Amino acid sequence: MNTISIDLQPQRTYSELCPLELPIPDALNIVDELNRQANLAHYRVLVKDSHGPGHHPLPLQTQPNQTINRPHAIIDSEGFTLLPGLPDTKNYDFLVHIGIEPDIYCCGACFYDMAENISTGLIEWLQAKKTNRIVIGGLPLEYTVQCTVRQLCWHGDWEVVVNLGACRGFDNVACEQAIRTMREAGATIVSCAAEIANLPTTPNRSYPAETAILIA
Repeated sequence: MNTISIDLQPQRTYSELCPLELPIPDALNIVDELNRQANLAHYRVLVKDSHGPGHHPLPLQTQPNQTINRPHAIIDSEGFTLLPGLPDTKNYDFLVHIGIEPDIYCCGACFYDMAENISTGLIEWLQAKKTNRIVIGGLPLEYTVQCTVRQLCWHGDWEVVVNLGACRGFDNVACEQAIRTMREAGATIVSCAAEIANLPTTPNRSYPAETAILIA
């Protein structure tokens, strides 16, 4: 059984190391869980939020009555770099950058656009690896994590596992709703990497050519 571990936007821009960007409480503490889940996988994928210096971010609701619209994850800035304790980018098996195009907005890691017409190549790579199980952790839970999990549940015949120990979000209420939504989409929710080893084994699956998603 092929298991893939995905580190989703584990960058300093979403931590207290960059307080003027989009800090998420306790974000630094996802690192150990990301490393633990990767130890249970055959391959490790990195997805990075990546913006140019002139980008205009969409507003994010971080609390019920608070919306933030700040430049973040600017390429070559501190916010763009990974959280301390994670591997160097070059040591991952597959890399996805989202947000590079200044006039194209996306939500998840599988498509460059909100309409889901332009593939990032992640789904195709997972199919090529004959993936059976995907384990995801990252930031922020109620936005990019939730959207990516739903995309993977909809566009592939594999088990999607969300490791809450490797996730953090801006708002607890929004995170609780995101967890319900991901579970309804078909994802398995665990509280920590240690629970993954106790999950039932998923049988090997085949991927016929006609199921491949074309890159627009």
